Amino acid sequence: MMYGITGTPGTGKSSIARVLQEQGFRVLHLSETTGNYVIEEDPLRETMVIDEDRWAAEFVPFDGVVEGHLAHLLPCDRVAVLRCRPDVLAVRLQERGYGKEKVRENALAEALDVVLVETLELFSPEQVYELDTTDKTIQECCDRLGRFFRGEIQPQSGFLDWSSFIGMIE
Repeated sequence: MMYGITGTPGTGKSSIARVLQEQGFRVLHLSETTGNYVIEEDPLRETMVIDEDRWAAEFVPFDGVVEGHLAHLLPCDRVAVLRCRPDVLAVRLQERGYGKEKVRENALAEALDVVLVETLELFSPEQVYELDTTDKTIQECCDRLGRFFRGEIQPQSGFLDWSSFIGMIE
């Protein structure tokens, strides 16, 4: 079984995956798999552009948890979409040293549900678990995701509405 953890940068994917790994889950950090698929650097967006279609097509299925903001592009059995209130997300990204425009782009993507919508376009709602990490500890998030991956809790998605933050994002 392949389980995905996806979400906007800053929602907690890597931190949660690290703890899940300590709890015995096999984890693959997808950032380690994209190097051969970089097609250009986008200095305006402060990012590397990868050939997502080729990367996903050539990805060898992994028995365990795949973690990264592109995990929802892979044929996972279950996918967790991590979410974070846009104002809190902006602070997290600023603390990481992201530039103002990159913070704005990611906070806006979160307010618009971009990763969730992409995930629900590729998976049935029965495969998706949306988790608001805003006020939860890493351990609380790990407990919920572990239970979801083991089939102990029901999928859930579409209950967060952060559209009111759109006009506030600078």
